[in-house]
Amino acid sequence: MDYNALNQQIRRWGSELGFQQVGVTDCDLAQHESWLNHWLEREFAGEMAYMSRHGTRRSRPDELVPGTIRVISARFDYEPEQAADSWDIMNNSEKGFISRYALGRDYHKVLRSRLAKLADQISEVADNHGFRAFTDSAPVLEKALAEKAGLGWIGKHTNLINSQAGSWFFLGEIYTNLPLPIDTPASNHCGSCSSCISACPTDAIVGPYQVDARRCISYLTIELRDAIPKNLRPLVGNRIYGCDDCQLVCPWNKFARPTVEPDFAIRHQLDAPDLIDLFGWSESEFLSRTEGMAIRRIGHECWLRNIAVAMGNAPPGDQVFIDALRQRREQVSDMVREHVDWALERQTSAASIKA
Repeated sequence: MDYNALNQQIRRWGSELGFQQVGVTDCDLAQHESWLNHWLEREFAGEMAYMSRHGTRRSRPDELVPGTIRVISARFDYEPEQAADSWDIMNNSEKGFISRYALGRDYHKVLRSRLAKLADQISEVADNHGFRAFTDSAPVLEKALAEKAGLGWIGKHTNLINSQAGSWFFLGEIYTNLPLPIDTPASNHCGSCSSCISACPTDAIVGPYQVDARRCISYLTIELRDAIPKNLRPLVGNRIYGCDDCQLVCPWNKFARPTVEPDFAIRHQLDAPDLIDLFGWSESEFLSRTEGMAIRRIGHECWLRNIAVAMGNAPPGDQVFIDALRQRREQVSDMVREHVDWALERQTSAASIKA
């Protein structure tokens, strides 16, 4: 079979399915495996036990899917075109900020479906095609594979950056047994820039290319299921689901283009939501209004926890917030109540006003 021709066809099919770029790499992730092990040894994964649960299968594709010799990596733009300005929302204490990747349909659903279609198209022309498709849904070193496949480089904030498209995109992979030609890995162009490191609200980027997840707002508001550490709560601001600061300041994102994918259109005006409205959602309302969205994965309890912290970070003396917190206090779990009490103390105490 002419694998060079198939390689080009895969790129055309990928473009037709909405992907902005497709690349191919081999399975050698030895360097990244060493980095991962060092990161885990420093306990930077926090409570994300799944990062070590699968052992070397995360960094050795052929162990996860036997027979894999190549990985097809693809990227898909997601930045919403008409979203409210992120800085304006974060500077408005009455609003809640939600990471821009989560404003539309759950990307897992969108990309997994497209990757499956791409794999099926390959199978129609390639005999005995063995494959599995992934989108942040299995032990896969997505960014490392994408870098090796030429889709971009891993920046100092550990997100993937493309010199022509910035970093506002999702990644997905197809593990395959086809001996496709591989692409040239992307080179790093961060240079001396340290904007992302300086911008991190919680100093989670402890050094270039090193993120302590335990301090990262995305981890605290999405992955963490227990109480948010008190010393970090004031730094969270009004970010109630994720954090985009390191991407917002990245100079390469001046080249980013808004998505044209209807599935990633903003839902329920969550690009600029009022905290007081969100805090009033019952669990059934939360499940209904986040149906089909990535936000749903954190559950109603963590949703209320995050909003309580945002209310506590608003300027002291907001009577509307105080009344809402008091009214909700007896209707929530012990974990959430602790955050509600923290927010009430900051809203009502003299010490908070002085701070």
